[in-house]
Amino acid sequence: MRRGWSVFYSPRGWICGLGLVCLCMIVSSAEFPATAGAAPPTSSTFPNPLGYVSDYAGVLDEAWRARIRSVCRDLEKKTGVELVVVTTRDIAPYTGVRQYADALYKYWRIGTVQQEHGVLLLAYLERPQASVTLGRSMIRVISPTLLRQTTRRFVDPAFQAGQYGEGLYRTVVALSSASQDIRVGQPGRRHTKAVAVFVAVLTVVGVLGFFWWVSRPDKRHPFRRIQRGEFWASGQGGFGGNFGGFGGATSGEGYD
Repeated sequence: MRRGWSVFYSPRGWICGLGLVCLCMIVSSAEFPATAGAAPPTSSTFPNPLGYVSDYAGVLDEAWRARIRSVCRDLEKKTGVELVVVTTRDIAPYTGVRQYADALYKYWRIGTVQQEHGVLLLAYLERPQASVTLGRSMIRVISPTLLRQTTRRFVDPAFQAGQYGEGLYRTVVALSSASQDIRVGQPGRRHTKAVAVFVAVLTVVGVLGFFWWVSRPDKRHPFRRIQRGEFWASGQGGFGGNFGGFGGATSGEGYD
């Protein structure tokens, strides 16, 4: 056992061991992207985007498309949030509207350039219903309560009456109004992670440099003199003399 651990008894050995431990901590704390179990969707699964408004179901006239497009454009210009509206009658191979909307959001990479400030409003007209998919940065802005209120006030009545353009337009206005205080442009997560890794590596280098400095083979360095007991020998003598003087003063007082 002593032979196996002898490398850590020398200054260089335990410095290398400390560096190895720090490196393992940095590697273990790093985040790696998860790999999907299934193959990603292809262009045969999803159509190509047509801009802010992709009316694949053909239920929006030019006036409603222009109004919805204008709101989406103004929102991105002011805040940086990317809001996209899609209508469709086919969600194959998915069975649920929410699943299709989430997959389409990822496939089109909505909000990727905008640091996850993306919103997808999908209307499924085969069984009239709508779904909203939010980027990570929008979850704290557009709450579930707001989505329920928007659905109850705008989507359900308009879809039941067959007025899809009006329902989608009012929904877009509501989502846009809730996002007016956002300003995209803060440092991204990748930049923050890179800075954190750089600081961690710099800290490790500094720690290793410090321990090398205190353990370098320099006889004039206090660390070596402490190891040889020079400081303790001189300190004990001085402390003993002081203690004796204190004792003499105390005995001089007398305790008769």
